Amino acid sequence: MKTTLHEIQLPGRVQLEFAEHGDRTGTPVIALHGVTDSWLSFEPVLSHLPADLRVLALTQRGHGGSEKPAAGYRPADFAADVAAFLDVMEIERAVLVGHSMGSINAMRCAIDHPSRVAGLVLAGTMPWFGRPPELLEFHREQIVPLTDPVPEAFARDFQRSTLARPIAASMLDGFVAESLKVPARVWRDAFAGFIGHDFSLRLREIDVPTLIVWGRHDAFCSAADQQAMLRSIGSAQLVEYADAGHAMHWEEPRRFARDLSRFVHSVAAVAATA
Repeated sequence: MKTTLHEIQLPGRVQLEFAEHGDRTGTPVIALHGVTDSWLSFEPVLSHLPADLRVLALTQRGHGGSEKPAAGYRPADFAADVAAFLDVMEIERAVLVGHSMGSINAMRCAIDHPSRVAGLVLAGTMPWFGRPPELLEFHREQIVPLTDPVPEAFARDFQRSTLARPIAASMLDGFVAESLKVPARVWRDAFAGFIGHDFSLRLREIDVPTLIVWGRHDAFCSAADQQAMLRSIGSAQLVEYADAGHAMHWEEPRRFARDLSRFVHSVAAVAATA
């Protein structure tokens, strides 16, 4: 099944790049990447997915080939883009798949636009990324001082930090190249957005089926964070990847695709009998 790239203008908002994979009549799945990534973050997964899933992998505002406005990098802004995208694409409800920052934006969308979300897959997540002191320190000491052009070595080290095991050099090079498309101001603003906006107490409002995917060697999100997620979202279940890190969908794309497709099919089956 071929993956095709498109651009779309969200009325009154931004122009976004997105990749489409699967049958257009299939169950809609919206994929939201992590900070400084793009739709390419999900490319390793797409080829392993069944054709009956219509996967739309967005490049979120400020990233990759999407428009890079001067402002609007809070989780609520990204979530509003998703709702506007669903409107333009004439999709009533979709399963949202979010990795890292994308998981925060997916949760925010489920809170702000609950009628548009059929289910959530949250990979490399925690209730609030502003809680761990090491992330606050990284933001303050490494992200805030960034200037253009962002050093290639910095982007490469950042992407490597998400891995527990090496991936193909060409794959890593592609992810680094996408990070280098992101201006320093967006690195700063996007990090400030998901670190600075704590809506963790509102996670209890989420009542759709939710799959939490965690790599045991995640350098950012701990086992305690996953238990906190399970306590916060009553409908959630946890799948652990024993040998993976924060970017488990890069390290184990075939397994991630299998877990994703099983979850989406279960959500679709329940919806069909409702």
